[in-house]
Amino acid sequence: MRYQVEGVADMSQPKRAVVLLLDSLNRHMLGCYGGREFTTPNIDRLAARSQQFTNHYTGSLPCMPARHDILCGALDFLWKPWGSIELWERPLTYELKRKGVVTQMITDHPHLFETGGENYHTDFFAWDYLRGHESDPWRTRPDPSWQGTPALPAGTKYPEKASPYDLSRSYFREEADFPGPKTMQATADWLNQQGQHHEEFLLFVDEFDPHEPFDCPEPWASLYGKNWSGDRIIWPPYTSSAIASGTLTEAEARHIRNNYGAKLSMIDHWLGKVLDALDAGNFWDDTLVILCTDHGHYLGEKDIFGKPRVIQYETIGHTPLLIAHPELAPKEIHTLTTNVDLHATLSDLFGLEHEHVTHGQSLLPIMASPKTPHRDWAVGGIFGNWVQIQDGRYKYARAPVDDNFPLSMWSNRWSTMPVPYYPGLRLPNPDQRAYIDFMPGSDVPVLRQPFEPGDMMPFWSLGGSVDDHYLFDLQEDPDETQNLVGTPLEATMIALLDDALASLEAPKEQAQRLGLPSAGG
Repeated sequence: MRYQVEGVADMSQPKRAVVLLLDSLNRHMLGCYGGREFTTPNIDRLAARSQQFTNHYTGSLPCMPARHDILCGALDFLWKPWGSIELWERPLTYELKRKGVVTQMITDHPHLFETGGENYHTDFFAWDYLRGHESDPWRTRPDPSWQGTPALPAGTKYPEKASPYDLSRSYFREEADFPGPKTMQATADWLNQQGQHHEEFLLFVDEFDPHEPFDCPEPWASLYGKNWSGDRIIWPPYTSSAIASGTLTEAEARHIRNNYGAKLSMIDHWLGKVLDALDAGNFWDDTLVILCTDHGHYLGEKDIFGKPRVIQYETIGHTPLLIAHPELAPKEIHTLTTNVDLHATLSDLFGLEHEHVTHGQSLLPIMASPKTPHRDWAVGGIFGNWVQIQDGRYKYARAPVDDNFPLSMWSNRWSTMPVPYYPGLRLPNPDQRAYIDFMPGSDVPVLRQPFEPGDMMPFWSLGGSVDDHYLFDLQEDPDETQNLVGTPLEATMIALLDDALASLEAPKEQAQRLGLPSAGG
């Protein structure tokens, strides 16, 4: 595939690609996006040779739904919660395997190897799982000889319950043993030892840092805060009004934010080893390199921490995207984009076609010519919560009205995120209300389970708000302080959302639960 580049000869496409996904990567904290609070010299180094997207937003959330956007290209949050790849769809790795293109996953992300994410890695030609992050059940007891290891005294996530990470961190003997550094080193090693032996490849690096736990050895641990005494707080609370409610003191909030910054700077340092390998192998001459994330992470913005049940303010929804292309000089691209567009871009790059319905648009044309029309809107959200839409200037988050119903889960795998600290909190089995339906463009029967008031809902759908809408003019109000709901502009955004859901062929019940005009009544 070739595209005409403004002012120069047409652009040929590389046959190799590297995707560097860093989880919970806050755009506003990166130097290349104007952040000055923490240092990110290697992300900035990549940005200096990249197309830097300034208007990139989340789609399906949180962790695994975002990866579904990228690997399968379909916004699934309107049909189902966090879950596996379904029978009616195939990840792009499946199509690459059929074409004989080598695919390699390198990751420390535990959700890829548990219920709700267990089949995202299976179509890679090869995969390497580096153990010990967050909820990874890697060890069954602490290392009895761990005295003197670099892990500093830290509080546990739930004091009354066993945490896999409490056990894992006792086995880290040096900085290089922490999961993030191990993953970045394994990536550099693959590029140095394997990459040049393949004419075509997709290397997909799913790095869970800087996601919590915000646990680092020295010198990183004290890089941004040297006056903390006592156990470190490496597990942020998931709450709004954190300081106002007394959940955190101002000192604790600052400490947690500094710990995120420490982990961000540590993983940035180890990312430098990957960039060094790309330099040493001259990969920049024939390889597309993408750095992206699934979402951001609240660290006190609007007094919010973690990922509680709030809308996707800019902190969590406005995300970084860097793409280095061998034939393109670095520049900023201000076009509205979203994560399903990464799937479309990789599909375009490798000449893939997909049988299931996808929702992305390739970024290669706008990289070649930024004036190329792309998308007029982008939608996103979490199943059973707000549905958000933006047009590049205005962001509208529409909550359910009256209650959160009707709402159904569409799935043939019936798996979702487990909560290891609460093993009894499981998704109930489908019942006699379930019936067979069909996803848009598919003739594969799918089980559709309606929910009603009083039902146990999927974890990320619990506790959602109703009749709680938000509308912001991001151009005039980038801090999202002036809610424009109730102004004439809201009717325009309601109509845009209604049209967008219709074009996606979203379940009609979404318009009903959101009280949109197409639902009638």
